[in-house]
Amino acid sequence: MLLILTGPTAVGKTALSIALARAVQGEIISADSCQVYKGMDIGSAKIRPEEMEGIPHHLIDVYPPDQPFHVYAFQQEAKRLIREIEQRGHTPIIVGGTGFYIQSVLYDIDFSDTVDNGYREELEKIASTQEGKHALWLELKKVDPVYCDECHENNAKRIIRALEFYRQNGYPISEHNAREREKKSPYDFRYFVLTMDRQVLYERINARVDQMMEEGLVEEVMRLRDMGYTPDLLSMQAIGYKEVWQYLDGQMDLATATEQIKENTRHFAKRQLTWFRREKDVIWLDKDRFSSEEAILKEMLSKF
Repeated sequence: MLLILTGPTAVGKTALSIALARAVQGEIISADSCQVYKGMDIGSAKIRPEEMEGIPHHLIDVYPPDQPFHVYAFQQEAKRLIREIEQRGHTPIIVGGTGFYIQSVLYDIDFSDTVDNGYREELEKIASTQEGKHALWLELKKVDPVYCDECHENNAKRIIRALEFYRQNGYPISEHNAREREKKSPYDFRYFVLTMDRQVLYERINARVDQMMEEGLVEEVMRLRDMGYTPDLLSMQAIGYKEVWQYLDGQMDLATATEQIKENTRHFAKRQLTWFRREKDVIWLDKDRFSSEEAILKEMLSKF
């Protein structure tokens, strides 16, 4: 059986995932587009080794920040890991908030790769500036307004993929994804989405950002800069890193950067919830309905 635990950022997935893994002899596959990168720890709220409590975690600290990690790479890595975990007699648990990553594995989405590398390089060059990202987002809005509504204009990876797809196939990637969602999953799975009162979630997000700043997010980005990484990398477009780079480049003061991180993270959480509401076969877990984490875990275990 494949288990999935997801939900918006800052909802409390990490602690619950450890409890779930202990209960089912599980191993965790991270579905986080930022935690996969080495050195991007504070801004990604990466789980610390001591917090893992001996539970194996996969796809954390795997790639350097200058190596692009796309949904297709996640899909292939996750499918391999699921097989290996099951061969060990353990339960694979996908944990994280990147809905498209989860969907790609769950329904084995077809990423027919007839990639025009020249076109991709052209798009990546355009996306290296904020003005270029906005221009690509506007182009996507013309050809695929449905997908554009799901995709923040700073998410260059998804925008480039969607424009590539349209050029290769002549129809929007949103139509392709809708058809792929109708596929039957090859897995026996339980898909849990953890949620909570929206205002409380936003307060948790704000508090988490303040904690990240106190723990040294600015210093983390400075270390990455000193290692030779640059703000135009796709990894550095992640919320938290992008705004700190802008602060270091003198585009805004630190207080403004901090508020921007909070606002962008709240908007991201809202988009995550919108995504999960569209998914089928989802089991919603509203934290406000439960007296404790143990009660949530008991509810989860009752579903299989």
